Amino acid sequence: MKKRKFSIVLSLLLVISMILAACGGGDEGGDDKDDKGGKKSDLKVGMVTDAGTIDDKSFNQGTWEGIKQAQDELGVEAKYLKPAGTTEAEYLKEMGNLYDAGYKFIVTPGFKFETAVYQAQDKYKDAKFVIIDGNPHKGDFKPVVNDNTVAVFFAEHESGFLAGVATALQLKEGEAGFIGGMEIPAVQKFNWGFQQGLKYANENLGTNITIKADNVVYQGSFDNAAAGGQIAAQMYDRGVDVIFAAAGGVGVGAINEAKQRVKAGEKVWMVGVDVDQYDDGKYEGDKSVVLTSAIKKIDKVAFDMVQAELDGKFPGGETLTFDATNDGIGLPEKNPNLSDDTVKTVEDIFQKVKAGEIKVAGEQGDLLK
Repeated sequence: MKKRKFSIVLSLLLVISMILAACGGGDEGGDDKDDKGGKKSDLKVGMVTDAGTIDDKSFNQGTWEGIKQAQDELGVEAKYLKPAGTTEAEYLKEMGNLYDAGYKFIVTPGFKFETAVYQAQDKYKDAKFVIIDGNPHKGDFKPVVNDNTVAVFFAEHESGFLAGVATALQLKEGEAGFIGGMEIPAVQKFNWGFQQGLKYANENLGTNITIKADNVVYQGSFDNAAAGGQIAAQMYDRGVDVIFAAAGGVGVGAINEAKQRVKAGEKVWMVGVDVDQYDDGKYEGDKSVVLTSAIKKIDKVAFDMVQAELDGKFPGGETLTFDATNDGIGLPEKNPNLSDDTVKTVEDIFQKVKAGEIKVAGEQGDLLK
């Protein structure tokens, strides 16, 4: 009798467990949670990298970090593909591979994607495209931003300006230099803004940091680290105290040169770009040659565009600018090599730029000494 009762109870438990399993939520359940309890979305977000690696401390890394944040917080699926090269055909191939795999929200970092996105936005009309620092065009540089595409730019001159002010305030006096990658508007604006920041500090904050024409150099690429090191060495040998490098891998070469010199007892500095490059400048424990970095919040752009798509507010057909007014640029949240007074003063100046009380020009002007 006891065995029979046990069998009946066991059978009832099995039936109950089957009913609960059938009603429970999983990857295909009726709720919007994944198996970790987070949000779940059907959106699949893809990225095609440029010439660098996914951890390049620049556009690739910043873009991917924003997409990964969207994966963690918004529950989207995320994937990136690295093309074999940097031609239009190679970019288009990887966009097609993402599309075929169901990744119909595609983010591309950099101006080199302009002609590829121009073609892709017509070829894959049911996909959405985000191009950062570029406008789609067919090779004639006449922008064509379709309704399924958004083009995003940054006010690099404002970011460079803040870095220039911070540099001048921290060092008080000395000589500065600038190393650019390719001489394109985004890089030029960093240079022009940086020079304006130095000039503003000299005229309003009692500093004396100068920059000479000989110490403003565009190397011509973003991946020649050896050339970046050589240019930095020449500038330091000419008495330059701090170099702002807006040059990708070329800038990394300059940072490496600065690290070697500091290890040898010299006192030189670097200013990073795009993302916080403090870690790149570490040479002894937590000590770094990177004074601060002129930030473009690339991760914020990538995340915000995914969020907009999920909210049904994708700004298709628009060209957006991320600047001080929408907190799209600035300095790193933490700046170990800047004093508290410098950080506070730069924050006050940032608020003035944000409010329009200080206007930073996105052009050269008469700045070089």
